[in-house]
Amino acid sequence: MLLKLPRPRHLPISNAKTNTFRYLLCNFLSTASEATQASEASAPPRLSQFFTNKRPSVADSIKDRKLDGPNNLINLLSENPDPELEKFCKILKNRYPSPENVVEALEGCDLELSSAKIEQLLKRFSNDWIPAFGLFKWAKTQTGYVHSPELYNFMVDVLSKSRKFKIMWELVEEMCQLEGYVSLVTMTRIIRRLARAGMYKVAIETFKGMGRFGISKDISALNILMNSLDNFNRVKDAHEVFLEFKETIPLNDQSFNILIHGWCKARNFDDARKTMEEMEKHGFHPNVVSYTSFIEMYGRDQDFTKIDAILDKMQTKGCNPTAVTYAIIIHAFGKARKKGEVLEVYEKMKKNGCVPSPLTYSSLVYSLGRIGKFKDACGVFEDMTKQGVTPDLLTYNTMICCACSHRQEEAALKLLKKMEENSCKPNLQTYAPLLKMCCKRKRMKLLYFLLNHMFNNDVSIEAGTYSLLIHGLRNSGKLKQACFFFKEMVSKGFFPNNDLYESLRDELESKSMLEAKENIENLMLHARQERV
Repeated sequence: MLLKLPRPRHLPISNAKTNTFRYLLCNFLSTASEATQASEASAPPRLSQFFTNKRPSVADSIKDRKLDGPNNLINLLSENPDPELEKFCKILKNRYPSPENVVEALEGCDLELSSAKIEQLLKRFSNDWIPAFGLFKWAKTQTGYVHSPELYNFMVDVLSKSRKFKIMWELVEEMCQLEGYVSLVTMTRIIRRLARAGMYKVAIETFKGMGRFGISKDISALNILMNSLDNFNRVKDAHEVFLEFKETIPLNDQSFNILIHGWCKARNFDDARKTMEEMEKHGFHPNVVSYTSFIEMYGRDQDFTKIDAILDKMQTKGCNPTAVTYAIIIHAFGKARKKGEVLEVYEKMKKNGCVPSPLTYSSLVYSLGRIGKFKDACGVFEDMTKQGVTPDLLTYNTMICCACSHRQEEAALKLLKKMEENSCKPNLQTYAPLLKMCCKRKRMKLLYFLLNHMFNNDVSIEAGTYSLLIHGLRNSGKLKQACFFFKEMVSKGFFPNNDLYESLRDELESKSMLEAKENIENLMLHARQERV
């Protein structure tokens, strides 16, 4: 994909309201643009019908349960753990110095092995490489069981995410001995993780050396490399790769769109336009993806005049905006708190025959929440299914974040329950605003319940989650709990950033919690030594 959810230093989920939305928008930029227009479709609803003070909230609309306290809020959510998996999780949750110690701890355990069960366990520990790799190694020794290529790829991702690249390459060499196990999927995960780790030259060399693993350096692989570099603001490196291989690998329109997006993100609009010109020289016409890259960046700058100019140019070129294009514009107006313009864009979208998608409704929910219209956001969300549009993960995440930002605890938890009922699997961005709300409101019982709920939904806590918890608990005066999560964060191999560490240390000192302060200092020293 061309864009990726940005991850500020250990706080990737704290700004979920905007980042989650942006993440799904970006999936559109990674594929060929397909307009979601249907002239025969029924007319979308007029947005003005949602703006009424009489519209009930989500919490009011569910009549089957009376919730009047934290205990009842918790009881709203189901908890049906698998006893067999729980036995393994209890062992894996212990701290071990190495994967080999995990293998020893698992010896004698009886689990009816399947790829599905191993995958579920690996997901739960995907941000804790020692128990994950120990489980992986143990399962390989069990009679009658063989890891699938997909599980090998998953383990490659776990190791590379933890920056255990030496062990990761050893695993890839092992995969080479298994026919058909190393694929473009494998190399994609490696290249993206190398880029995320700032190892850009190694990522490029990995692409160049794919042949020894039997993977062709074709246009798909080249675009993956360029996209990975672009995701981490290395458009100049992506351009150099483009220049090096453009004569030997046949390009496609996505190759140019990756560069256009990268130049736009770097606010280098001149080079973006030059790339569009070169695109035409190679026989490709700039398409909706090309123009939407400009619109997205002008939207971030709240330069709506230039957005209008791009839309006019698209019209002259016969290039119709898609639902994604309109969603980006709606999002930009919402961020600028321009309610009238949000409605205007939505009406323009309908007039042009572009059918609203879940992304459209997500942008509307975000925008209405941003301008303080929570009940209206609920109205839009509730009307989705009436219009034949099923809420997706982004829609739920946006709605939950909106509820939390408006201190609607009950509504947020009911949305989480509704996700369960509709088999919509939550992710880190689902839980982030809920955890943040619990810290702010000192709902400790609910906080620990939600952390367990995450685990049982195979959502693994990562550095950003720990940072959110430590920061939120420190601000709420829950210093013992903040110290607990700091210790757990370091024990899993995550490196706290200096701002997080210093703020906690200074707060402990100001409260004369000197023993706890010393413990935190020792933990940080250990983390720094491990990093070296």
